[in-house]
Amino acid sequence: MITFDQVTIQYDDTYGPALRDVNLTVEEGELCLVVGHTGVGKSTLLGAVNGLVPHFTGGTLYGRVTVDGRDTAHHPPRELADVVGVVGQDPIDGFVTDTVEEELAYAMEQLAIPPATMRKRVEETLDLLGLADLRHRALYELSGGQQQRVAIGSVLTAHPRVLVLDEPTSALDPTAAEEVLAAVTRLVHDLGVTVLMAEHRLERVVQYADRIVHLPGGGRVVSGPPADILRTSDIAPPIVELGRAAGWSPLPLSIRDARRAAAPLRARLAGHEPAPVRPQPAGDRTRLLTARGVTVAYKGVAAVREVDLDLHTGEVTALMGRNGSGKSSLLWALQGAGRRSAGKVGVSAGSAGAGGGTDPHTVPAAQARTLVGLVPQTPADLLYLESVKAELDQADAESGTESPVRGLLDRLAPGIDDATHPRDLSEGQKLALVLAIQLSAAPRVVLLDEPTRGLDYRAKTELIAIVDALAAEGRAVVISTHDVEFAARAAGRVVVMAEGDVVADGPTTEVIVASPVFAPQTTKILAPLPYLTVDQVRGELP
Repeated sequence: MITFDQVTIQYDDTYGPALRDVNLTVEEGELCLVVGHTGVGKSTLLGAVNGLVPHFTGGTLYGRVTVDGRDTAHHPPRELADVVGVVGQDPIDGFVTDTVEEELAYAMEQLAIPPATMRKRVEETLDLLGLADLRHRALYELSGGQQQRVAIGSVLTAHPRVLVLDEPTSALDPTAAEEVLAAVTRLVHDLGVTVLMAEHRLERVVQYADRIVHLPGGGRVVSGPPADILRTSDIAPPIVELGRAAGWSPLPLSIRDARRAAAPLRARLAGHEPAPVRPQPAGDRTRLLTARGVTVAYKGVAAVREVDLDLHTGEVTALMGRNGSGKSSLLWALQGAGRRSAGKVGVSAGSAGAGGGTDPHTVPAAQARTLVGLVPQTPADLLYLESVKAELDQADAESGTESPVRGLLDRLAPGIDDATHPRDLSEGQKLALVLAIQLSAAPRVVLLDEPTRGLDYRAKTELIAIVDALAAEGRAVVISTHDVEFAARAAGRVVVMAEGDVVADGPTTEVIVASPVFAPQTTKILAPLPYLTVDQVRGELP
């Protein structure tokens, strides 16, 4: 179905090719998972399948890429639209209509599909992805996860033979991600659709993959069965890391298989108390932010309902909940720039911080940045200059610190060229750039809205190190995330929201372990033992 024959792709003004001498064949009805660190060429590989590379991106393609017998060098994307459906990293970039129902129908209109067939497919897709209640909603009113499901649905209605997905579950909560992946696997198994999927959260998708295409760097591509590739890969989900630590062979890729293999390991660990992932901060905890009765409403509909929240020095809090539960609305209300229908927010400017404080909504933006810093769910909204260097220089000038922002950026996403336009970066690189810029103001409270979206495991580890450093400096950090593995490693406290209300608030070990939805893989495999991470297990093994 898809063939790469000695393919090399070279972009202008780059030192080396993005892809080098790639030979790859993806068969019909195969679910192929593309993995690799941020910036190694995954998006380039996917873009070559429907002709976006090089017809839209520029650069030079050497060799031959064929899809269902069509050479992409001679067929631009519009001539492949009936065969290849593509969902990019940022769903908003692909929307061309105003409402959910119109977006689902748009691709079929361009392919001249009969109206009766269009209506039937729209209804099927609404049910398939759980969008029926949103059919008349405006796209801009949807949460990030809801927008992602609409983007996938708009492609599925055209019934393509090849489906290319770039980070399809990055903005979805665990339950919604499972629903989307179940729908994708049904397309593979029942209809023979060929799926090429790039995803950093391997713990969600690896069990469904027939094959893994690994990009280790330098433009190279290695392909093979998932268990074989992951045994030696420098990228692996927690289930594989645990299998390596325990010496399991073959490596399990699903929770069910891992639990069957883990009985001896559970027996060895019984009676041991795992070391805490994040010890409680030493000394007195000063309250940095106080929120009372915070309410956010849009057109009379409450997104956040009378939330009370205290944030303390050295505390890292994970804010979790399903898509549309009000997490982003709460963060924006705390930061001061977002809507707040009722309630009070105070940020301590001194060491006392026991009450009152400065409301970031009432002070100039420059001062507000030193009180509460927010990295939004779509980080590109904060990038407006012509190069990465210009953005970094502007941040250095505004922060007035002696430490260049470049150092923070290199820790999160090393190797980004100064001359690159920010809009040409991958989603993970954009996020790393904006995070570095926001941290340059050294705010007392740092709010991160889905910061791991588009980040690989290595970048997440670097992000945890930065979060640890911020907490060690006495700052409070709140991370809104659907990434349960990241929350288990990074946060000492978890706050869970549902329909605008806080429904759980407590230590990570208590809140996460008690939840079948938000539990990390290690917890599910070793339950009832209270382990959250693979590192905790390694610490108990000889």
